[in-house]
Amino acid sequence: MTKKVDISSKRLIGIAPSRWVEWVTEITNVTVKEIISSDFQWVSREGDVLVRVCSQEHGEFLVLNEMQLRYNTEMPRRMRAYAALAEEKYKKPVYPVLINILQPRTPTEIVNFYESQFLNLRAYQDYRVINLWEVEAQGVFQQPLPSLLPFIPILKGGGEEATVRQALQLLREDEKLSELENLLAFFATFVLETEIVQQIMRWDMAVLQQSPWYQQILQEGVEIGEQRGEQRGEQRGILSGIEIGLELKFGESGKEIFSEINTLEDIQVLETILASLKTVETIDQLRQIYQSDS
Repeated sequence: MTKKVDISSKRLIGIAPSRWVEWVTEITNVTVKEIISSDFQWVSREGDVLVRVCSQEHGEFLVLNEMQLRYNTEMPRRMRAYAALAEEKYKKPVYPVLINILQPRTPTEIVNFYESQFLNLRAYQDYRVINLWEVEAQGVFQQPLPSLLPFIPILKGGGEEATVRQALQLLREDEKLSELENLLAFFATFVLETEIVQQIMRWDMAVLQQSPWYQQILQEGVEIGEQRGEQRGEQRGILSGIEIGLELKFGESGKEIFSEINTLEDIQVLETILASLKTVETIDQLRQIYQSDS
């Protein structure tokens, strides 16, 4: 049975909260008082993490962390709402930070403020934006920033196999961090072949499914395969995507059914299977799709 683990935003930030706060605020010598609930009367999101901190220069304030798997255009409005709710509830100044994990699929302007005007009344909210693909991977090792180790493959300069292995070694050296290996494995598939990822690390997607980002992660995994299939125009690229999607969605059972799918040669059938991974709920439903098409 898979051990119950936590790879939520709160867990990641809680690994080394003082270093995290110093990184996102660019303020040194801060004291973290507590990581508090970000649940509000009308809003509750697992991606939001509030940290109560104190510094000699700025006194006590809140750092609002919003970790977003991929940026969307609703984020400015959302950041404005979260910052206002946090300030109203805790009666402290709020420093909002948006951390975008993956680059947008299409060219998108990522803004660091919200602004609206209606009937000569203006609403405005600034917030800091950190795009992980712009963060230097070597800086994570040097500082160090253990909370960012699972994201090494998608950081700037982090896509080499040797760099991923370095991150993996650091995670395995600390028992408290070893559960994050599965998150590292997933992000490694963006830059390395699935076969290589499986060779260098454990691959237990039952753990990854406990992430609050799981549904988004599943979709991203399927899209990796679609992209590989388009780029290569061959069976192997599509099978790679199916393998990722099956493991993300069904864990060990997904590995078993892949042995059946791996024998199929019809590219169109494989493309149908890959697309169906986004919607099917059981292995039997998936099996019916390819058995009826084969």
